[in-house]
Amino acid sequence: MAYSINEACVSCWACLPLCPSNAITASSNSGTHFKIDPKKCTECNGDFADPQCSSICPIEGAILDASGEALNPPGSLTGISPGRLEEAMVEIQTRAR
Repeated sequence: MAYSINEACVSCWACLPLCPSNAITASSNSGTHFKIDPKKCTECNGDFADPQCSSICPIEGAILDASGEALNPPGSLTGISPGRLEEAMVEIQTRAR
């Protein structure tokens, strides 16, 4: 079991110092996003009740569990459901015309 970080990561560096197993590193692709070494990731078991990377991550959907599910799914940080966000974006685009 291990978490992963996808391309939604904005390389904000928030998660890096919080990882108790030092499993998070900068991607070899210069500045694209961070990655989690699955051999080192303990999902914070034995260290913290909640995964530290997802607790601090400001980007919804950037950190995934072993099954590919987002630890911070869309709407979990903003409080705006994906459907409502889509409606709001349409309204904003309509006003801009």
